[in-house]
Amino acid sequence: MKKKIFYACIAGVVAAAVLTGCGKSGSNSGEAAVTGSGQASADQTDSSGGEAREELVFVNYRDIRDLNPHLYAGEMYAQEMLYDTLVNITEDGYAPGLAESWTVSEDGKIYTFQIRKGVTFSDGEVCDANAIKANFDAIIENKDRHTWLEMMNLLVSVSAPDDETFVIELSEPYYPMLTELGVTRPFAMISPKAMKNGSTKDGVNAYIGTGPYVLTDFVTDEYAVFEANETYWGEKPPVKKITVKVIPDNQTRILALEKGEIDLIFGKNMIDADAVNKYKDSDKFGVSLSDPTSTRQIVLNTSNEILSDKTVRQALQHATNRQAISDGVFYGLEAPADTLFATSVPYCNIGLGAYEYNTEQAAEMLDGAGWFLGSGNVREKDGKAMELSLLYNSDSVTEKTIAEYLQSEYGKLGIKLDIKGEEEQSYRDNMKAGHFDMVFNICWGTPYDPQSSLAAMRQPVYGDYAAQQGLEDKAEIDEAITEILVSTDEKRRQELYSFVLTRLHEDAVYIPLTYECNKAIYTSDLKGVGFTQTQYEVPFTQMYFE
Repeated sequence: MKKKIFYACIAGVVAAAVLTGCGKSGSNSGEAAVTGSGQASADQTDSSGGEAREELVFVNYRDIRDLNPHLYAGEMYAQEMLYDTLVNITEDGYAPGLAESWTVSEDGKIYTFQIRKGVTFSDGEVCDANAIKANFDAIIENKDRHTWLEMMNLLVSVSAPDDETFVIELSEPYYPMLTELGVTRPFAMISPKAMKNGSTKDGVNAYIGTGPYVLTDFVTDEYAVFEANETYWGEKPPVKKITVKVIPDNQTRILALEKGEIDLIFGKNMIDADAVNKYKDSDKFGVSLSDPTSTRQIVLNTSNEILSDKTVRQALQHATNRQAISDGVFYGLEAPADTLFATSVPYCNIGLGAYEYNTEQAAEMLDGAGWFLGSGNVREKDGKAMELSLLYNSDSVTEKTIAEYLQSEYGKLGIKLDIKGEEEQSYRDNMKAGHFDMVFNICWGTPYDPQSSLAAMRQPVYGDYAAQQGLEDKAEIDEAITEILVSTDEKRRQELYSFVLTRLHEDAVYIPLTYECNKAIYTSDLKGVGFTQTQYEVPFTQMYFE
């Protein structure tokens, strides 16, 4: 069992769904070859004595892409199938992975891991402390790519004193250390034989890991085939073969499920609320929903002349009907978000008051800030019209729908909102560069929240850094975040989190909209469909047919 199921399935029932809160086969653009361990041959029988199904057909909206675990282009669910990390993140905390156990020095700066014996990569290479060090050396060589993880900034050295011991030394104690080591990217282990001259920054020769599955075939933009790893060190998965079909269109995916061409649709962006409602009472299909995983939000650029005024930003908070968005766009499946992080996120249940939806209050605040209705029913101040733009990802139908709704609602208050959709890469580039007035984004979600989301605010990783440049207390917020990450005093850490989250809430930099949840729709004979502590993992090892 690779990772413990975190959220319970809600199979076939969504009564409680209003939550609280074309390439060549065998190659990927010439980058790396498939692995080759082959399929396990053990027979299984179902409870009726017949032979149980051992192949699952999954679907994704795009290709698996580059599965180099030390870079960020590949599909994470596929990387989770192939690779392991030193530790696993579970509902109950941290559990052994490739490391059987570990100790932390009294000063919190030295982590010593005892590496599991007898583990091999699917190419036969031994996965010992030397192989672990080779992976860390490759990651460190490309350090600038990974500085969004504070651990990379604190790293002093890594060493393998013997075949079974791996040591990491930091310059400061760092409380999220094990969490960052437990996420797939960039700390999953690939066979040193698959590296290019001991490096992974320029690609790998093959996708070779120690995980429960191996990649045996794929055709770019069409399909990929994963088969059970015969040499896997953990519990062997019941499903022996997983075929992933690429179907970009949502309705085409649903039709494929209804025709029996696929068994499972999984992911928060793969399934819309209409599909959940359609199948929630079906006998042929099951539906599962997770607890909140991340927050859908709009980021306000405080360097913008209009949005530099906190009163204006707070007025926009009161002008945003989160309940209407929850009900109208998501049929209540995504709960209205009152704060940047759900109260279920560690350190975030600090009693922050919600910005109540109140258009009269919003109008009064805008009047108080000197923005009065002028010609054309658009507010003006000192001859300047209150005109803002909202940037969204044009690949997201949901963002476009919400943007059009807000354009109409804000317009009633005299705020002219121009909405602009751009393809994903352009949208992300402009967000990172701060080229926006308002922009859609999501927080990083489990298991990265709140520590990684906040840590990234201190540098231009996404749009947060640019958006916060107009805050008078930006330096103070950043200093507190830095102290959070190296604090060893739990009480002090909570005080610092409360300070940062309260400042960001009162500064009204973010308009939280809804709390996203993960979703799955699947054929009724597929069991064990649930969710883990890592929102990007599809827990295939837990699934079976009956």
